[in-house]
Formats: sequence, C-alpha cells, structure tokens
Amino acid sequence: MQPIVINDLLQISDEDIRKTRLKLNVFNGSVEPLEEYKKDPNKINVEWFLWHNKRRYFKEGQIAICLLYLYSDKWLLTTIKKITKELDIENCVGYEAEEIPKYSKYYGRLVLKYHNTHRGMGRTYKSLMNELEVVEILSAAYDGDEFPGYENVRLSFSQLETIIRNKRSGWLDALRNQKAIYLITDRSNGKLYVGSATAQKGMLLQRWTNYINDGHGGNIELKNIVHTKGFDHIKNNFQYSILENYNARMDDSYILAREKWWKVTLFTKEFGYNKN
Repeated sequence: MQPIVINDLLQISDEDIRKTRLKLNVFNGSVEPLEEYKKDPNKINVEWFLWHNKRRYFKEGQIAICLLYLYSDKWLLTTIKKITKELDIENCVGYEAEEIPKYSKYYGRLVLKYHNTHRGMGRTYKSLMNELEVVEILSAAYDGDEFPGYENVRLSFSQLETIIRNKRSGWLDALRNQKAIYLITDRSNGKLYVGSATAQKGMLLQRWTNYINDGHGGNIELKNIVHTKGFDHIKNNFQYSILENYNARMDDSYILAREKWWKVTLFTKEFGYNKN
C-alpha cells in the first residue's frame, strides 16, 4: 500500500515547495523539547523554532514548518509560519513570523514518521516531503502523555506541575477522587517520604496540588527542606509515584494503616523524611 506523505495533506504548491524549510526540534543536550512543549507550546513554536544563533535556518519570505520529536521516529507537526522579517540579532528569537491559518487544523495533531540520520536540524521541505509519512491525526491537539494507570505513575516535579497547571483532564479525572498511599523520592540523596491521600487530608489530586504550590504540603520535614535548601531543590529533585490506590469509598483508617506499613517497610522514619 502506498504511504500517505505530508504533502498529500498540506498540498503545498510546486512554487512554494522551493521556498519551504523544516526545522526538526530534538534534545539539545540539556533540555528535552517535548517537555517544554507540554508546559507551553509557544516555547517550541516561537523560542525554539525561531531562535537564531550563528546559524540562520530561514530567510524572509520562506514558509517554515516546525516538527517536534516524540519517540521512535515519530514527529509532531506543531506549527507552520511564514517568515515576514529577519532580525539582525543573535542568541534570541531572530525572526518575525505569521502562522498560516489554513494549516491550523493540523497543528499539534499531525504525527509523522521519519528516521532522522542527519545531525542538522534545518532541512529543505523538498528533500524530506516524500519521507515524512503520515501515521496519525490526533483527535485533539497533543498536550502530553495519557494517564498510564496508577501503577505506572512516576513524575518529576516539573511533569506533575505541567499536568496540574495545564488542567490535563485525563490525569485530573484519575487523581481527583482517589485515595492513595504515595511516595516522594528526593533524587539528590535517595531519601523517601511516604504520604497518604484521604477524605480528611484531601484526595490525591488535592494533596499533590499542595506540593506543587508550596513544595511541602504541610509536612514539617519538607518545610525544613524548603526553608534551608529552597523551593528549587524540590523542583529540581523530587519525584512522585503511587504505592497503592483506592476509590473514595475505602475507609480512611485502612489508608492510614497502609501508610504506616509502608513507612516501616521503607524505613522512611529512620532514613527518610517521615517524622511520625
């Protein structure tokens, strides 16, 4: 079966193909662009896409296509812009550009397959248009990974903050009415904190929202870390996962008993951040 490729959908004219370029946004050695996109699409669609250092990817009058690496040779089309002006500056956004409305229905939804064997991020559209195979059109714009099931939750502070701040419905619905015993790991030293989400203390979404807001959620030892090491220590090092989860009908006393069991099992009072 003949594959469907990108221009089967975009229908860029032969005249415009010659002045169309792509930028493939990939891990730059320190920052993962997909995580930036989850926080704010404009981090990619403006700051990454239109950035200019010593190398210019685009020229005035060109059509510019932004692709973001997802996983396993899959790429997400995030925007298509016309470059309206080149700015005589470096190490910042170096172009003025206007998004092209007729392609907007594909932004954040069109998933393409392409095996990238080159190191450079900038390419001509003509050189790749027959290799960029359409594999999926998402029903809604991509806003992050789907909820993976309670047993597979393992989130950095940044990932959890993105889920909560961006109100990602699949995750919020899963966490909102859930009781649980959860684990916080300080990746800088391996110390653990076991906590519980109950009707009395606040269900799991509320408990984790508290940590995003202040870093400690009212816990004395975690307050001390925020006070002595700063909130940035929490943001840079803390990881959140679920040990056990229960629906809202489970009695709080059982949740608290299981919380105590995990504290003893993991020695979090002796070697971690639990103090009671």
